[in-house]
Amino acid sequence: MLSNIAAFLLPALALANPVPAAQSAAIDPSLITILDHSYSGNGCPQGSVSNSSSTDKTVITFGFDQFQTYYGPGTQQKDWSKACQLHLNLKYPGGFQYAVVEATYHGWARLDKGVTGTFLTTYFFSQNAAATSTTRMTAQGGGKLAEGEVYTKNDKVETTAVVWSPCGTNGLLNINNRISLTSSNTSAYGELSNDDATVAFTQQVHVAWQPCTPSSGNGNGGIEIGWPKAVESELDI
Repeated sequence: MLSNIAAFLLPALALANPVPAAQSAAIDPSLITILDHSYSGNGCPQGSVSNSSSTDKTVITFGFDQFQTYYGPGTQQKDWSKACQLHLNLKYPGGFQYAVVEATYHGWARLDKGVTGTFLTTYFFSQNAAATSTTRMTAQGGGKLAEGEVYTKNDKVETTAVVWSPCGTNGLLNINNRISLTSSNTSAYGELSNDDATVAFTQQVHVAWQPCTPSSGNGNGGIEIGWPKAVESELDI
């Protein structure tokens, strides 16, 4: 039995290929773009993560080699829960911004009856760390999950940003992912992994955007970045 904060679809899905790069090599100066990124956590130690970006720098895909949890006889508590934090340094153009941050996760779940797998994701901007958006996937073991199935977790996080500087500014988006296993049966086995994550910025609307000019400067006074507004999440397993 599965539970989440939104609707679910039941058929198993094959793992998706990384998002293809955009056809145009030119970067629109009005887009929210990903300047660079980093990651940390026991689920993604340094050197265990691969990545690729779209040409316009609005989509990035991560591949994880060690973001895996295990439960059962012979395992230890450190095996039951793993975390990986993604940090995206974003470039915001000047003016009011509206965007939907879409994150898609693929992985593998094999859970005996009595084992529960949880995938928790929290989104927040460093400029406004008190405002967070959280999604949760929960999978109850038994049935088809006892044999193992792939899953897809889809999140949609609406954000707004007011950037008074016409030259824009940077914002740091933090995506904290945690997968964990618990069980009412100490002799049962379970596996839960996150194999890849794709983060994209879509449906952007720019109001009162203006290009940066040499005389306008790049002051950051009064800038508010990435206030989370709403979350939708969908799980396919």
